[in-house]
Amino acid sequence: MSQLIDRRLNGRNKSAVNRQRFIRRYKSQIKQAVGDAIAGRSITDVDKGEQISIPSKDISEPIFHHAPSGRREAVHPGNHDFVTGDRIRRPNSGSASGGSGASPDGEGEDDFVFNLSQEEFLEFFFEDMALPDLVKTQLAKIDDYKSVRAGYTPSGVPTNIDVVRSLRGALARRMALGAPHRRQIRELEATLEALLSECAEDDSERIRSLRDEIAELRQRIERIPFLDTFDLRYRNRVRQPTPASQAVMFCLMDVSGSMDATRKDIAKRFFILLYLFLTRNYEHIEVVFIRHHTTAMEVDEHDFFYARETGGTVVSSALELTYEVIRDRYPSSQWNLYVAQASDGDNWSDDSPLCRDLLIEKIMPCLQYYAYVEIEAEKPQNLWMEYEKVQAACENFAMQRIRTPGDIYSVFRELFRKRLS
Repeated sequence: MSQLIDRRLNGRNKSAVNRQRFIRRYKSQIKQAVGDAIAGRSITDVDKGEQISIPSKDISEPIFHHAPSGRREAVHPGNHDFVTGDRIRRPNSGSASGGSGASPDGEGEDDFVFNLSQEEFLEFFFEDMALPDLVKTQLAKIDDYKSVRAGYTPSGVPTNIDVVRSLRGALARRMALGAPHRRQIRELEATLEALLSECAEDDSERIRSLRDEIAELRQRIERIPFLDTFDLRYRNRVRQPTPASQAVMFCLMDVSGSMDATRKDIAKRFFILLYLFLTRNYEHIEVVFIRHHTTAMEVDEHDFFYARETGGTVVSSALELTYEVIRDRYPSSQWNLYVAQASDGDNWSDDSPLCRDLLIEKIMPCLQYYAYVEIEAEKPQNLWMEYEKVQAACENFAMQRIRTPGDIYSVFRELFRKRLS
């Protein structure tokens, strides 16, 4: 019985499999920690990794072992002094015991802490999220490719050699090159057999000549190479263009005077998450940034997040600019169109009905999806009231309220969760 011994050195990621297994096992705790981390981070640190703490009681594993002998202590159902996870002795201390320091939940051992990398952090955060109703459009602009098999080629790299095809070619070559010799051998053998039947002596000059000639022909056949470089065939693969989805996301942010620093910070966090989500999950997507107060303007990424210009509030200016950009540069027949809007909802009373009409009559028929978040700590504003009518009229319109930074995570996931078709 043969045995294979792998003597390769361990790579840098030798514990990657165990790490992935560990992450899958404590997925719920990690997702909860990721959500809490997003709420408390600054804008510049929103995409960094995270240090995850898992209670030690969750790390323990059930095992089979011999029952302990002698005197034992146990907690039975119905007691008033212990809670789930306690390991005896709670009544004496009233809190945690053991270890160098107690954890906040009263455990006697320190929590297990490990670092979640940036890639793993974002993977958890954007899990089960997708742009809704994304369809393939604009097949003319194709720059996605996939590698497909395209027969065989006489040149290539050794890893692509097709052994069966190469040996089949070698066999055909040997049969073709040796066929004339084998035909001559058959003719000479027939002549030799006839001479031997007629002549009693088998050492005549003619018979020796025929035997030498047959032997030389057999040597010629044996000298034909078993495998020649001409026989080698390589699997050929070509890049085949594939249809790609084109999409554009319009980011509309209210920067009016009513949007104080806290509300702007929440709006920026929301759009940064949205930007990370788009750039991480989609290659063919464009982002249009629009800031507005009384007037709206299309800006670049830096001005969208860091410009300090402010003023009054006319939300319809941003919607009109959005519609103009769609009409001029992104026709709905060729693009998947999405809009995300963040505002405190404080709008001129006569402008909110205009926003409602603009959305229902012009913008929503062009869009795949419209997500509106209202950043407000108290009651809904007049813009929210009008947008509720839009939501009732259009299925692809969604709206949520963000009251504190801690709501960003749940609201973002609710707006862009993957929907079953």
